[in-house]
Amino acid sequence: MISRIDLRGDSLPEGGALRDLLPRAEFDVAAALDKVRPICEDVHHRGTAALIEYAQKFDGVVLERIRVPEEAIKAALEGLDPAVRAALEESIRRARIVHAQQRRTEHTTQVVPGGTVTEKWVPVERVGLYAPGGRSVYPSSVVMNVVPAQEAGVASIALASPPQADFDGLPHPTILAACALLGVDEVYAAGGAQAVAMFAYGTSGPDGCAPANMVTGPGNIWVAAAKRYFTGKIGIDTEAGPTEIAVLADSTADPVHVAADLISQAEHDPLAAAVLVTDSVELAEAVERELAPQVAASKHVEDRIKPALAGRQSAIVLVDSLEDGLKVVDAYGAEHLEVQTADAAAWAARVRNAGAIFVGPWSPVSLGDYCAGSNHVLPTGGCACHSSGLSVQSFLRGIHIVDYTRDALAEVAHHVVTLAEAEDLPAHGAALKARFAEGELDQHSGWKVPQQ
Repeated sequence: MISRIDLRGDSLPEGGALRDLLPRAEFDVAAALDKVRPICEDVHHRGTAALIEYAQKFDGVVLERIRVPEEAIKAALEGLDPAVRAALEESIRRARIVHAQQRRTEHTTQVVPGGTVTEKWVPVERVGLYAPGGRSVYPSSVVMNVVPAQEAGVASIALASPPQADFDGLPHPTILAACALLGVDEVYAAGGAQAVAMFAYGTSGPDGCAPANMVTGPGNIWVAAAKRYFTGKIGIDTEAGPTEIAVLADSTADPVHVAADLISQAEHDPLAAAVLVTDSVELAEAVERELAPQVAASKHVEDRIKPALAGRQSAIVLVDSLEDGLKVVDAYGAEHLEVQTADAAAWAARVRNAGAIFVGPWSPVSLGDYCAGSNHVLPTGGCACHSSGLSVQSFLRGIHIVDYTRDALAEVAHHVVTLAEAEDLPAHGAALKARFAEGELDQHSGWKVPQQ
């Protein structure tokens, strides 16, 4: 059901050589880019008409309008199961607690007397958020995208989710209900690359969508490719690939828990990755024994879980020690990393590359997906070695404000001119010299303004 990779016996290679030994899903965004380019440009030129046409082609629905009426959003909340509403409200409450603490504040540094640099943080003006609607419905993704944008102070928030044939061409009602709970009333029935194009270019008319400065949210390969296509025109969070879980475990881990957690991510998608890294052959064998009955008792077995576990992206990786296991998980850079070892907190503290880390047996990834307060929009495909998950910072721009007095500038003038001339940019130095009269700088640096 799941393969083994045995890295015991020899010293582990470094860097890319180690990464090449580890399982990973094939996810060719570059190839998909060629297919989404004409879709994006069609939306650019035909706007809403193109979006309606693609809704029929890809989603099997005939739409009269793209924007979801406010009454439909309100009706979705009114019809929401009370238990689901309570769970969403708790998810929102906890996410707000965590994300409210992330907001950076303006800070002024006095570099020298009379010379300051202030860094202020300004939210992007408008964001387009994407909530997937393919194999599963993800109201949790609405929470994870909207809350940090709101806590950052973004003034204009729009959300897109694919139209559903079962719901008269509207996005899934649970998606709409989550929007209502969060106070988001600008919602569009649009999915895939065409939704990203709608946000990037904007559309006109009574159903028009104003262009966004940034697009965030997980999606399939077509969404990822569209994000790559528009990088530079708009900001993006990340090119999300198939979901991943890695578990670093030793003989103290409960195989029932480990197997359940591997399955929990495998049920997302047949390309989902489930990786166990362990120095215990006994645990590996126990997990293998646990997988079969737990998979059999699950939903989505044949179309998602079995192909995900059997795929090249999933494996049990055997190592000689937890030190080697730490090297492996750092090389892998998992979206979600569970640490189920003795003294799990100490091992977790040493991890350098992971989207989010879940410590010990009582912090499963499923908790982070919904109600830990953390964000579940995380880097995949090894990108955790250079990228972070979605946060309030994702929606903020740092701007430096430089404020120097005449004397403070005069004191450093000779260094500025020297560096400008070293870079063969004499006009940079001349811009500074023009501010002072001949001999005025002698008292500061011994440098004289040349005769004109």
